Amino acid sequence: MIIGPVFTREAAVTPRRTKLYIYRSVYVAGLFLLMCTAWLVMAGTQIITTVGDMARFGANLFQVLAPLQLFLVMFFAAFTSAGAVAQEKDRKTLILLLMTRLNNSELVLGKLLASLLPIFVLVLAAFPLFMATLLFGGVTAWQVVQVFAVTVMSALVAGSIGSFIALWREKTFQTLSLTAMAIVIWLGVSQLVYSGALFDEALGITARGWGLGLSPVLAVLEAAQPFPSDIVGLELPGGPVALFLALMSLLVLAINGLAIGLVRVWNPSREARRGKTEEAEATASIWGAEHDEALHEGALAGKSASGKTASGEPTTSVADRKREGHVDSQRKDQSAEVPHRHVWDNPVLWRETQTWAYGRKVLIIKVMYLLLAACAAAFLYQLVQSGDAVVRGDDLGTAVPPTAWGLVPLYLISVIIINALAVTAITSERDGQALDLLLVTDLSPREFIFGKLGGVLWVTREMLVAPIAITFYLLYAEVMTPISLFYAVGGLLVIDVFVAMLGLHCGMIYANSRTAIGVSMGTVFFLFLGVITCVLLMISFTESFQFQLFPFLGFIAGGGLGLYVAIGYRNPSPAMTAAAFAVPLATFYAIVTFLLEKGFEVFLVTAMAYGFTTLAMLIPALFDLDIEVGRRAGQDDD
Repeated sequence: MIIGPVFTREAAVTPRRTKLYIYRSVYVAGLFLLMCTAWLVMAGTQIITTVGDMARFGANLFQVLAPLQLFLVMFFAAFTSAGAVAQEKDRKTLILLLMTRLNNSELVLGKLLASLLPIFVLVLAAFPLFMATLLFGGVTAWQVVQVFAVTVMSALVAGSIGSFIALWREKTFQTLSLTAMAIVIWLGVSQLVYSGALFDEALGITARGWGLGLSPVLAVLEAAQPFPSDIVGLELPGGPVALFLALMSLLVLAINGLAIGLVRVWNPSREARRGKTEEAEATASIWGAEHDEALHEGALAGKSASGKTASGEPTTSVADRKREGHVDSQRKDQSAEVPHRHVWDNPVLWRETQTWAYGRKVLIIKVMYLLLAACAAAFLYQLVQSGDAVVRGDDLGTAVPPTAWGLVPLYLISVIIINALAVTAITSERDGQALDLLLVTDLSPREFIFGKLGGVLWVTREMLVAPIAITFYLLYAEVMTPISLFYAVGGLLVIDVFVAMLGLHCGMIYANSRTAIGVSMGTVFFLFLGVITCVLLMISFTESFQFQLFPFLGFIAGGGLGLYVAIGYRNPSPAMTAAAFAVPLATFYAIVTFLLEKGFEVFLVTAMAYGFTTLAMLIPALFDLDIEVGRRAGQDDD
């Protein structure tokens, strides 16, 4: 078989899991709540008099829901497939799969499709809800079909990228970071092609046509349009959407074909093979030495039964010589000892900052991020030189400055990488069965938590410094004022510490590494996506803010409940409950005040809400570390 028993088992087991039905219900209910929120926003601020008003609402709603679902599906597909393979590596079970009679295609395609099966179930569950938008008007069934075709194909590409990188790299942090940057590079290159900066036409297809064929975002927006654009340059039955599906099909075949061909070359990793080789060589040398010594002793003519040689010297057996050579019996000359490195009072922080705790390949991630930062800096430089960096006009659509298109993706990648390193800093210790050993040492909770937190911020220092340096350039170019720079940099630092602590918190409270990574990175992604969704709803349906609090209360309550379930349900506390419900409300208020150009309120609310949530996660970890990591024996005894 091409797919094999890995996918067959997942297809048989997945419907038995209660979580599948919970996730499916929550996903559809969330989309339906978003639809109701959009309707309340429009009905509360506008008078609906004609069928055309309903049709415009249906079209606008569909054009908001389609990219929203695309981003959700791409995120889940990429990191779910990457996490599924990374978990196999962390638990050392991938080597067991390689030792079975599974061929390469069954292993690669089986793991990929098995990890994407829950994603496809969510997409299928949302299909009837999208078809319900036809009742408003302004949307056709063919548009819905095209949007779902683009979404499913994008999920396959994102999942293939995540699976490919996970099979290639050894460390979970490397896998997650490279996956996130690969997705951003994919979207950025396609947007660059669409702009015509690289070429005007190739193979009879215009640059905009190639951009639509490479970008899932542009393709889904094109599919959501009632009439296809004539920008491809070739006569295709499905227009630009058909070109996207064709190109992405070839990309999926290329990525998975390469992974199938190299999976047994990459795995077991070079480090594992080197360790096994050294162990085998050491064993062979010991047995060879023993064999040679036994033959030599048996050939000694002067050996007597009393244990002395012919000259009267006592004999020394092989076992005695091995005991003398053991490390516990060796007495080295103090003057000949090799100087050792001095370990700090906090050994966790010393290990995180002074050793390659996350592998030397972390340099690849840093180089790639710095290249992305250089691209963002070049984009902002072009905006400044062309004079388009400054917002002109009072229209709501210009409330978001053009510089945000260069800074926001860089900010997002930085917080994702920081969060990924933070959560894997705990899950890797747990999977390596070293976390329990650390907890029984004389390390205090403060040393462990602050050591891990400081190590995460030190290793990701490039992700902290590069966005701040680019933001300072905007001040130098007189695009930002000093007070705006303070708000931006201060808010970014607060969010960086928040996502780092969120990763440590999720890594401690979830025993399953895959769940911990999914909850941690999913929380960051949902907070970011929630902000974008609120902005799109405000811009699409109204120009007034005073009536929007009540329609958004349901959306905010749902977000607060989801955040509480993610980070506060397993170890509840009054502070965590208050933080979970305060963050969505504070975020909504910050969005409104940002669009009203009140920078101080945005910074103040953001710093207070996310700073309080950081403390709500930090304080229990410092004082109840055993309970945080799931060791509740002491709590039960009380």
